Amino acid sequence: MRNTSKARNRADAATDVTMTSVVQDRYGADPEAVLRTDRLPRPDIGPHQVLVRVRAAGVDRGTWHLMAGLPLAVRPVSGLRAPKLPNPGRSLAGVVEAIGADVTGFAPGDEVYGAADAAFAEYVAARPDRIAPKPSGLTFEEAAAMPISALTALQAVCDQGKVGEGQRVLITGAAGGVGTFAVQIARALGARVTAVASTPKLDAVRALGADRVIDYTHDDFLAGPEPYDVVIDIAGNRTLRDLRRALTPRGRLVITGGETDGRWLGGTDRQLRAQMLSPFTRRHLGTFISSEHADGLRDLSDLVDAGTLRPVIDRVHPLTETATAVRRLLDGAVTGKVVLTLPAG
Repeated sequence: MRNTSKARNRADAATDVTMTSVVQDRYGADPEAVLRTDRLPRPDIGPHQVLVRVRAAGVDRGTWHLMAGLPLAVRPVSGLRAPKLPNPGRSLAGVVEAIGADVTGFAPGDEVYGAADAAFAEYVAARPDRIAPKPSGLTFEEAAAMPISALTALQAVCDQGKVGEGQRVLITGAAGGVGTFAVQIARALGARVTAVASTPKLDAVRALGADRVIDYTHDDFLAGPEPYDVVIDIAGNRTLRDLRRALTPRGRLVITGGETDGRWLGGTDRQLRAQMLSPFTRRHLGTFISSEHADGLRDLSDLVDAGTLRPVIDRVHPLTETATAVRRLLDGAVTGKVVLTLPAG
């Protein structure tokens, strides 16, 4: 272990230093109206935290939910009247600047990736159990695309879907941030993957290794000749009845997303109904809340090192264009991930 006394002194000296950060003072659905760039104090770190200089940050659908405070069910966590955190960023890659007195396993200069609150900033205070060494074969931008979306895909495919060799797997929303990872992970497990996307994104999904692609704008993706062992519904918004009919008698449905205009539940009502119905059917119908942890990040790194997983980057924006990046995501034009980049300093 490298000597950390210098790092701890640097952390103590950082309390009066400012940094560039995205700032959000109020909730709102319009990123241009609520997100701005400003100078804020660099975060202090406690004895069990790591100070990371952010080199890149990922934008995901959860970014918008935290920004808008919708559905309203998220506000007990994000803040009832206004956001608790300076900005809605969660996914990052960067370099360890300093470590807390009780932190082991990390040292200044280590390249890391993972999840942390308020990640749209030059520096973040991260928990050691939510970061891991950055895969050496990825750029900072590629690594920042992974923590939230790839961990969600990993948990959907492996933990919830229990996908195995030779199974027929349907993945909706296959061209999105979670979907592009889910297709690759399911293929790595030996599944026969049918991927659903819109016309302009079919070639990109096919390039990920999908055995079959369906254009949902022209075809009913649930009307296949054979039922599926696993359906991972990321953005389908089809009824539970339709999704159940697409499954084998003991198939598994995993709902990881789907948006509606409902202010209170915003699409999660379908997920709740699936969980309530599951005990009364031979099929497994469910959902889950993804978690960000170092063990999962290390599993992702193994897949990257094996050459079976790679982020799909749609576009990279500087931190000052965060609102533009979020708007692009909302407009539905993104294939894979949108990432923010920050200078090395």
